[in-house]
Amino acid sequence: MFYLHRKKSIAVGLLLTLLIPDLRAQSSMRYRRIHLEDYEDRTIRYGFLFAAPITRFNIKYSDAYVNADSAYQLYSPNKAGFRVGFILNTILSNRFDVRITPAVSLYSRSVESRYPGGTGKSEVRESTWVDFPVLLKYKSQRRRNSRMYMVGGASLGLETNVRRREVAGSSRLLTKNKDLSVEYGIGFEQFFEFFKFSPEIRFSHGLVNLFEPVQGNTANIGLQKLRTHTVTLYLNFE
Repeated sequence: MFYLHRKKSIAVGLLLTLLIPDLRAQSSMRYRRIHLEDYEDRTIRYGFLFAAPITRFNIKYSDAYVNADSAYQLYSPNKAGFRVGFILNTILSNRFDVRITPAVSLYSRSVESRYPGGTGKSEVRESTWVDFPVLLKYKSQRRRNSRMYMVGGASLGLETNVRRREVAGSSRLLTKNKDLSVEYGIGFEQFFEFFKFSPEIRFSHGLVNLFEPVQGNTANIGLQKLRTHTVTLYLNFE
């Protein structure tokens, strides 16, 4: 009898050892706090953003470059910028939002030329732009305090530090002061007790030819079209 009682005690002990961690896990999952449960109840949400764009020009070469007697390299390297702005988000349904994120952006784009023999030159265009993206946002189903989303839309850009038009013979790279681009990206929302944090990666492709040719401008050689291309990391707070 003592032997049988001992075996039962060991069996019960093993069973409790297996069940207790599982019960604790279920209990912790059951009582995990869900932040901002009423987030979808408010139609309009506000926030702010910080962003780090990596930008360059997409170049289309002119006949002067293609037919040049001495070939040289002409390209636009990636350059980092900075962006800060606001967020206006309107909830349409459980899956879709309309999102407007006006921002001020500091850019530095350049066109680099490399000639045989190791010589070269760099034409830099430093500028401040005000961007007005209008995006449609698709959200996945919320899993407790997190969910994924995708955005897509268009953005109008206006250069604010416009300088006086330069005359013929100038060696500076001239560009237009209005741009229209297509934007799309993906992000991740994490809900906290008092706010929502959303890191996002977004791609932008300019539709407007920003290159502005001027007769006699030495920076025009080899260029026909300049369109913007930007990859941006966003840190959104709402």
